[in-house]
Amino acid sequence: MTAAFERLDATTREHSLQVSRYSAILAQTIGVPPAQVSSITLAAKFHEIGKLAVPETILYKPAKLTAEEQAILREYPLRGYEMMRQEQSLVEAAEIVYCHRENFDGTGYPRRLKGESIPLGARIVAIADTFAMFVSDQPHRPEHAINAARNYVCRWSGNCFDPLAVEIFGEIPNHIWQSARPTSES
Repeated sequence: MTAAFERLDATTREHSLQVSRYSAILAQTIGVPPAQVSSITLAAKFHEIGKLAVPETILYKPAKLTAEEQAILREYPLRGYEMMRQEQSLVEAAEIVYCHRENFDGTGYPRRLKGESIPLGARIVAIADTFAMFVSDQPHRPEHAINAARNYVCRWSGNCFDPLAVEIFGEIPNHIWQSARPTSES
């Protein structure tokens, strides 16, 4: 799986490592057992791996995606799951990868799971993924302040995100999140 991870573009790899760090913080704060924290952080690292199966013309299209292109893109969690489940040691992490785009209210994808039918690890990775996206400097969005990113996640509590996980996320001090951000040497 490491070889596949290296095939991702540098921005996606760094984002995935950031999501892994944030997922570990949130999982530990929630009180997830250490073995499960390991599976969650591994899943977070590989949560974008299925994008290797999506044509680059869709991934990097500068214009709005067509409905057909959106459907193809939305298959990436399934593709990542299929890649990861081949390794016995990654089966638990694969399930998290498969479900990390599900929304707590059942409006996500690929299976439209709802509430606690979404694995806890996937609910954690979903929060960490969104938070990382908003605090990172991306070509289409300038870096947001940690508070603005936290507020965005909290605003979607109960819709996209598990309300209990969001509540705990909101209690983690900014300096903890700041210490997990990459430095210029990373």
